Amino acid sequence: MLVNDMNMSPRLNWLRPVALIVVIAAWLAVGAAGGQTFGKLSDVQENEASAFLPSSAESTKAAELQSEFSPATSLPGIFVVGGVTGEEDLATVQTFVENVVATPIHDDEQGRTIGDVLSPPASEQMPQVVPSEDGEAALVAFSVDAEAAEEAVGEGTLGTVVAEQIREVWAEQDTDLEGHLTGGLGISADLTAAFAGIDGILLVVALVVVLIILLIVYRSPVLPFLVLSTSVIALTGAILAVYAMADADVITLNGQSQGIMFILVVGATTDYALLLVARYREELLRVKSPYTAMKRAWRRSLEPIAASAVTVILGLLVLLLSDLKSNSALGPAGALGIAAAFIAALTLLPALLLIGGKHARGVFWPAMPRYVEGSAAADDADPSQGKGFWPRLSRTVDARPRRTWLIAAGGLLLLSAFVPTFKASGLGQQEVFTVETDSVKGTEVLEAHFDAGASAPIRIFVPEEDADAAVEATQEVDGITETYLLTPSVAEGAPPGVVPNEEPVVVDGMVEVVAVTEVSSSSNEASDIVADVRDTVHPLSDEVLVGGSAAEQLDTRETTQRDTLVILPTILAVILVVLIALLRAIVAPVVIVLANILSYGAAIGLSAILFNWVFGFPGSDPSVPLLGFVFLVALGVDYSIFLMSRAREESLEHGTRAGTRRALAVTGGVITSAGIVLAATFAALGVIPLIFLAQIAVVVGVGVLIDTFVVRSLLVPGVISDIGRHSWWPWHKRIEN
Repeated sequence: MLVNDMNMSPRLNWLRPVALIVVIAAWLAVGAAGGQTFGKLSDVQENEASAFLPSSAESTKAAELQSEFSPATSLPGIFVVGGVTGEEDLATVQTFVENVVATPIHDDEQGRTIGDVLSPPASEQMPQVVPSEDGEAALVAFSVDAEAAEEAVGEGTLGTVVAEQIREVWAEQDTDLEGHLTGGLGISADLTAAFAGIDGILLVVALVVVLIILLIVYRSPVLPFLVLSTSVIALTGAILAVYAMADADVITLNGQSQGIMFILVVGATTDYALLLVARYREELLRVKSPYTAMKRAWRRSLEPIAASAVTVILGLLVLLLSDLKSNSALGPAGALGIAAAFIAALTLLPALLLIGGKHARGVFWPAMPRYVEGSAAADDADPSQGKGFWPRLSRTVDARPRRTWLIAAGGLLLLSAFVPTFKASGLGQQEVFTVETDSVKGTEVLEAHFDAGASAPIRIFVPEEDADAAVEATQEVDGITETYLLTPSVAEGAPPGVVPNEEPVVVDGMVEVVAVTEVSSSSNEASDIVADVRDTVHPLSDEVLVGGSAAEQLDTRETTQRDTLVILPTILAVILVVLIALLRAIVAPVVIVLANILSYGAAIGLSAILFNWVFGFPGSDPSVPLLGFVFLVALGVDYSIFLMSRAREESLEHGTRAGTRRALAVTGGVITSAGIVLAATFAALGVIPLIFLAQIAVVVGVGVLIDTFVVRSLLVPGVISDIGRHSWWPWHKRIEN
């Protein structure tokens, strides 16, 4: 029943603009507070892989034991120099070392030099220039005390500042030699530089892309900015909540989670706005008052938008079941972001759209919807009988539903056949970048001239009585170049064997065996060697532990595989329950879930083709398929929710076939726009030079487009029309046909 605004009391008419102003003012306050917090998120990030492993992981237990053997931990920085031809070049490198240790640290309030924060300090032991056996390279270890490396200095950490200054000192050397900083110190600095773009370029690119699409969709100079403002203010609200949780150590936030959260908020807010605005525009054609039109649009949009938000929130919260803290942190961070998007889209955006009062139609200028009494925009008009693309497509699907969905399913199955070619065994740390960084170049030189694993070896802890057996067994493992026991002199930095017949360090009856790998400890191959070492030494004793940075990578890979087996079926069950509650049916929700599983397979298959033969990626992080599933199933089902909630509404009046046809015709444009917006916002992740984010961008981007143009447009409406009223079983008796 329509509300006649002329009958409203003067008091109510006065309260409306006041309520709108209060809502807008409240959100502006949130935006102001969130804007101040925006730059602080990087202060609560943790990007070290070891910080995300569960306490039950073998490498985590080994790290705890290692701290008792070598209490003074350090972040290894390896400066490697290539192109060395003789003693003159080695002397140049030595001069460089002296300049480095004497360099004052920028913005350090304590007035320290780089030499003061090395481990051990340069005053106790000057870093040594170590030539390679082939005489063509040299390296210097600039390891920084791990605790000092985390100190805040200027706008960064001390470790990052030291890494940048070491590179600056080398750049000032008058030499043609090739020098690069790698190791944990160099890689950490390069990762920090890559993540720095999340606070700036990522958000700018995403917002610009969304703005361009909205300008095309709305053809209005006003409305796109209202939608975009809603997205940005929703993001500030999410930032406030996420920062508070990370600062209180409730979640462990990393740069990747932060970037994905940004994209989720912008994309979801825009999608919800597109649906609400489309329904609002429909109602403006039917009623004279913008307030009445918004009231009707808000009520009819609430259920599908709420179901969409709840589906994504619950899907993300399932990530709390992950043993990896990086994944489990993304769950609540993303869920908070979606909640902020949902609330902003249904409170702030309506207030902005109605701020003009009776002239609120002006936000659509120049294509303002006009109310014409008795026009063809009446409620009973059939939108599928129009001349546009979506009305024509809806009639085509309705005419041949079985052929339509069989062809669509066949195409998706064909792409799914490439799923086995998706390489998800993991990436080495030097393979995580999409561009060639200084640390990557350094790793290449290091592996070409040295035992690359010497800087971060595999660490094996065994009972004292099994020490000799462990050393002997480990030496036989392929890829191990050197094995020795940790002795007091080695723990202090001396080469192994310098002190003859030295007894090993013993802690609670355990000793440490150090195993040097042929390849860099940050490579994927080193993780495979760790797996072989564990198979070799575990039979010696139940107390044996194998750790080190390569072991952490292996444990991360194995933990992700375990998470996948737990999380995937849980998400499917959660989504199915939400769909059953929304559609009051069982058959249609099952169809939607199966369609989205098929869509996910097609997205992974197409991504594998792109990764292997177009982009030439060396592999993929094991969590890419898992997170891709979470985002695609949770987000992709949104478009089916938008379609099928309208289809059910229409089916109650016109029957299943006609209702589905009408729903496809009327929602086609807005859902397609929403899908393009979401795919484009995820594509913005590609501006960050990390393979993980680039691959998430591709997987989610192509998956959303498949959901938009194939699953929602052809497969789901085809199957529902083919099944007919039984799609709504067991409550199908309410539908006439």
